[in-house]
Amino acid sequence: MGSVAECGAGCLFSENLRNDCGAFTLSRYNLQTKGINMFRIIGTTALTLAMAGPAFADAHAANPSMTEMTEEESAQLIRTRDITGGPIYSVSANYAEESWMGDDYETAYSYDTMGYGDNLEQIGEIEDIVLDRNGQMIGIVAEVGGFLDIGDKHVMLRVDDVRLVPVDDKTYSFVTRMSEEQLEEMPSVNEAWYN
Repeated sequence: MGSVAECGAGCLFSENLRNDCGAFTLSRYNLQTKGINMFRIIGTTALTLAMAGPAFADAHAANPSMTEMTEEESAQLIRTRDITGGPIYSVSANYAEESWMGDDYETAYSYDTMGYGDNLEQIGEIEDIVLDRNGQMIGIVAEVGGFLDIGDKHVMLRVDDVRLVPVDDKTYSFVTRMSEEQLEEMPSVNEAWYN
């Protein structure tokens, strides 16, 4: 066997770098030394990962107080199923800018205050709720006009034009300051419009 030589990349080759078929050959010394070193590197890496895993998980465990919701927070939530399919009413005949923009609009336009039929005219049905990409509600899609789903159309009402009012403890409705005629003049929207 010849002496061992080192190439520019640090590999150890036997003195005769090519065998009879022209392929490079590595010395027995090189394979044994590099193999042991590689085994040590892989073993050390595996041991480090095994020991760091539980520590990483412990440091990033969810704080129970962060994930649990209080009763007060839970009471403020409204599910969309409690809204969609519900009626939308117009208060255009009794619209007052100061109460519409005020903080007490829920009281001003509630069913107890306005009453059914006299001051609240049902003009449509809530079909969908529209959110922006940040999850913020930007409007509702209402079905207006028509009779028995014949001749009706879907229009989008922006948040500024509607107010959410409770019907009872479990269901909600929207009231709008717009009249039925104004809604029917709005452009139709369909699935492709907001997808």
